[in-house]
Amino acid sequence: MAKKEFTYRGLTMDELIALSDNEFIELLPARQRRSMKRGDLEPHKKLLKDIRKGKKNIKTHCRNFIILPEMVDKVIKVHNGKAFLDIMIQPEMVGHYLGEFALTRHKVSHSAPGVGATRSSSAVSVR
Repeated sequence: MAKKEFTYRGLTMDELIALSDNEFIELLPARQRRSMKRGDLEPHKKLLKDIRKGKKNIKTHCRNFIILPEMVDKVIKVHNGKAFLDIMIQPEMVGHYLGEFALTRHKVSHSAPGVGATRSSSAVSVR
């Protein structure tokens, strides 16, 4: 069975890459379209310049940068507040924010209290 080709709003990846910036902006949902029409911030411009140069090992704190078709198949390190996480840009990510793929919260798993932690911890059996 053949793999289904990715389309975004009815356009294939090749067609999306061929679009101008303004034509692509019109395909985005309202929130992203409004953000892109305002223009890019300086860190966004620097990130886009590095991507277009084809640099390797791109690190960024720009979690609110919208993923563009030209970024597909690139690896970008996105900061999650503690460390940089490698994000491989897939076609399905087009139109989303980078921060959506670098999660900032983790599940907390508590273990038994340490020795001398509190008075109530003396009631817990120590093995």
